[in-house]
Amino acid sequence: MSKPIVAQKTPYAVEVEAGKSYWWCSCGRSKSQPFCDGGHQGTAFNPVEYKADKTGTVYFCGCKHSGNGPLCDGSHQKL
Repeated sequence: MSKPIVAQKTPYAVEVEAGKSYWWCSCGRSKSQPFCDGGHQGTAFNPVEYKADKTGTVYFCGCKHSGNGPLCDGSHQKL
């Protein structure tokens, strides 16, 4: 299986709104990081939906290696 491109080695802090869906780029190719712009076409990757349960700041994974789905789990510290 191919590995995702590391978009950046730090998370993206994003203000989200409760009840709204956000589509996280899992491949690292999007020019609209951390969100999908369709750059995954032709790869084995697909965007991952994150539905905000509350309004506030969340930290989306920038390295694309998180074991916590679209949210940062500190995996970038091991790259």
